[in-house]
Order: sequence, then C-alpha cells, then structure tokens
Amino acid sequence: MTQTDQNTVTTSKYKSLVNQQTVDKRNGTRLKINTINKWAFFACTMVGLLVLATLLIDILIKGAGHLTPSFLTSFSSSTPSMAGVKGGLIGTIWLMLTIIPISIILGVGTAIYLEEYASNNAFTQFIKVSISNLAGVPSVVFGLLGLTIFVRGMGIPGLALSNSVLAAALTMTLLILPVIIVASQEAIRSVPNSVKEASLGLGATKWQTIKNVILPAAIPGILTGFILALSRALGETAPLILIGIPTVLLALPSSIFDQFQALPMNIYTWSKLPQEEFQNVASAGIIVLLIILLLMNAVAIFLRNKYSKKY
Repeated sequence: MTQTDQNTVTTSKYKSLVNQQTVDKRNGTRLKINTINKWAFFACTMVGLLVLATLLIDILIKGAGHLTPSFLTSFSSSTPSMAGVKGGLIGTIWLMLTIIPISIILGVGTAIYLEEYASNNAFTQFIKVSISNLAGVPSVVFGLLGLTIFVRGMGIPGLALSNSVLAAALTMTLLILPVIIVASQEAIRSVPNSVKEASLGLGATKWQTIKNVILPAAIPGILTGFILALSRALGETAPLILIGIPTVLLALPSSIFDQFQALPMNIYTWSKLPQEEFQNVASAGIIVLLIILLLMNAVAIFLRNKYSKKY
C-alpha cells in the first residue's frame, strides 16, 4: 500500500468518528456569536467616539470665533470681548515646567528603589499596595493635603509657600506620583532578567546596570505613564481651587515663588458666569488647553519612540 493510500484510509477513519453535521452546526453558532460580539464591541467604540466628536465640534463651533491674537495676549477681564488667556497660559506653562522635573525624579526614583533595591518583604509589599491605592484617591483630597503642607506649611511660617507656582506644582506632583510610580514599576519589571544578569556578569555595578540597561529599555513604558499623569495634572481644577489659586491676576510670575493664574481656573471661572458670551470664551480656552496637551503628548511620544529598545 502506498503512502497516498494510507493517508486516504486514515482520513476516512477519522471522518467516520466525527459527525460532520454536528461540527457544522456548532461552527455556525460560534461564528454567529463571534459576529455579534464584533459588532457589539464596534458599537461601544463608536459611542465613545461619537461623544468625543460631539464635544469637540461643539467646542470648536463656540470657541473658534474668539481665537484671535488679542485673546492670547490679553489678561482675563469682566468683559467677554476683552477677556484673554495670557495670564493663565503663561501660568500653566510655569506650572508644567515645574511639575515635570519634580515628578520624574521622585516617581522614577521611587520605582527604581522599590524594584531594584528594596527587599521583598511585607513592608515593601504594603508600600506598593498603598501607592497603587493612592492612584484612585479623589483630587480634592490631594488639594486639602497641599493646602495643609505646602500652602500653610503645617502652621510653620518658614515653610509656608502660599499659593505660589511651587506650592501648586508640589500639590499636583502628589496627585500624579502614584500613576508615574506604578507605570515605571511595570516598565522596569518588563525588562528581561537575562539582560540584567548579563550586564552584572560582565562586571557592571548595580547602578551601571540600571543606568545603561534597565532605564533605556524601560523609557517607553515610563513615558507612557508620564503622558497620562501629566495630562491629568494639566486639566485638574479642584486642587487649584483648594490651595487658593486666584481666578483673576493681572500680572505674570517671574519665579516659582510668585502667584500665578492657571488656564483650568480661567475656564472654570468663565463657565460659571451667566453671560452666554463667556461660555464661548471658555470654549476658546478649552481649545488652547487641548493644543498645549497635544503638543506635550507629541513630544513625549516622539521621545518614547526614539529611545525605544526591544529585547
């Protein structure tokens, strides 16, 4: 008997053991369920996209008419036609430039210690769980914490920072630190142990391995968490209200110890006013805020892709 004949006999034998009608019936049911799930997931996606598109279109229609050069170069005003975002825009840039170095140093440094240096004991696990839980704490709580510690200095006059850029940046850093730490931990943990062991086996110290091997490989994950965290900080209003950031200030900060205006506070103030024209001004402020957010995210994504390493 040839090989072809043996294969034919084997195939015929298996066919006799399988009820083809039952298989076809079950396959038809599975394909129907798969199709239903596919369109259900597509509908869920479209609901989110439609809501987002509706919001963006509404904001663009209302705010596009106010996006003029004078809107970007004027301070806030009680007259809608004269109101601008100069103070809030410059103040927000000061705030972001202060938050970025503080949050990166503290967040990534904490993640490195917990993953590479800390002993794997009950206390370390407690710290990790506590940090993860802090990511879900409402922003109002962080605002109260910032008011007590940074603005009022816990009652010690020499430690009080008042409602300055630095006080707001430290408060916002507390808000976003859990997200950065958890994302950095996951990114560091994703680096293969074989790569770490190879570096140590070649005589590198622990710090050299972290600096030259682990961090370059973990940068994409760290930047992803940082993008999400910074986006949240950029749009938060509740902590700024609690620490007393002024809604109207006809001056620009010259240092991190000065008072400042923030763009979210401008938008919040305009949206509360009864005049309909101020709602359009608030929409224009939202557009400016979105542009800043997109530019920051674009830079972070560019850096993430540029320094991405795969093992």
